[in-house]
Amino acid sequence: MTSVYLYIPNIIGYFRIIINFIAFAVCYSNKALFAILYFISFVLDGVDGWFARKFNQASTFGAVLDMVTDRVSTACLLALLSQFYRPGLIFLILLGLDITSHWFQMYSSFLSGKTSHKDVKHTGNWLLKLYYGHRPFMAFCCVSCEVLYIILFLFANEKSTSLLSVCRGILNQSPLIVLVFISTLVGWAVKQVTNVIQMKTAADACVVYDLKRSK
Repeated sequence: MTSVYLYIPNIIGYFRIIINFIAFAVCYSNKALFAILYFISFVLDGVDGWFARKFNQASTFGAVLDMVTDRVSTACLLALLSQFYRPGLIFLILLGLDITSHWFQMYSSFLSGKTSHKDVKHTGNWLLKLYYGHRPFMAFCCVSCEVLYIILFLFANEKSTSLLSVCRGILNQSPLIVLVFISTLVGWAVKQVTNVIQMKTAADACVVYDLKRSK
């Protein structure tokens, strides 16, 4: 049992937690350092997956640790953004959608006897299959989402708490920043649509399980 805790990808997961603790500890005093640390933690999310596949060290504990770290770090960043911007409810809704969608997906996968919540080959939705079936596409959506939130965090200021005003200000920046901002918006939008579909599909799976059990 001890050896699983010491798998390389799981050790990387522990480092991610430490990095996130440090990042959020300095988020108000040093925005740039927060952004760097947060992004490093996010990059390590992909690195630990590579190590898991490379050394055949994939584990249920690692998958849960990975998802919990992802969800908590994103939730904390969204909670921060809800304090910086108005209407802050937008970010709280996104927080709720992210957690609910992944929790439903994780639990419905457990009920179906699947070893991973990413196993969606039996679903009928093409976008969900594309998202989990093609790593580059999923990576684009996830990176876009996190980078967008980091951009909004870095551009948050006390002079304007209006989300629309800040977004318009970003569009007046250099062409490179505008390109990155628009690209991340596209990836972010696709991920939110995927989250909604995932939540509905997983909820349907839970209902089907209940119906089968009641017969």
